[in-house]
Amino acid sequence: MLTAALQLLAEQGLEHFTLRECARRAGVSHGAPAHHFGDVRGLLSALAAGGFDALVHNMRAHEAAAPADAYSQLVANGQAYVDFALRHRAWFQLMFRSDRLDASHEPLMAAGHAAFAALQAHIAAVSPRASPAVQSQRTALAWAMVHGAATLMIENSEFGAFAPGDTPAASAKLVAEMLQLARPAFDDAAATAPAAPSSRRGHPFPAGARITRRQRQTRGGPTR
Repeated sequence: MLTAALQLLAEQGLEHFTLRECARRAGVSHGAPAHHFGDVRGLLSALAAGGFDALVHNMRAHEAAAPADAYSQLVANGQAYVDFALRHRAWFQLMFRSDRLDASHEPLMAAGHAAFAALQAHIAAVSPRASPAVQSQRTALAWAMVHGAATLMIENSEFGAFAPGDTPAASAKLVAEMLQLARPAFDDAAATAPAAPSSRRGHPFPAGARITRRQRQTRGGPTR
């Protein structure tokens, strides 16, 4: 039933998904889906749970092929997320359709939490000195970035780098570039670069600082 449901979802989309057609494709009686899954929401919830399981498997495969340092592992996790969305568009979209899924479906909740926990672990690894609240914010930011990129790609956006027709390699490169650009927002080490000196109305010295005659001469300013 689940195999037939996934095929039907990929071919016809969620709007034309019916238990009767799933049963026909699976070669079982019309009452069999209801017996095992309760209703269409139950079947779709089971299918979405399998999607999160497959997503986690894809994450582990990408991470295993990536360098071992913490930030490379975070980038690989994001690349796996987008890769899964591109390869399984309808499945990926179903996983976030709360209006069609059962929020109390335990396997779905467990699988979703496992996928989220993988990202949380990567953020904790690159932000070990951050408080739990900051780590939570950074996790939300990272998820929003990769989920937004995935959504733009699978919706065939015509805008710039998200244009349709990107290869998996090109998509992976884009995700890596995005996360490297945002690295100071996630990585404690990258975020601790020396700050630029403060200024007041363009003055090269902090407000309230005592400025010596030699400093003014060095800066090219007036000596009086």
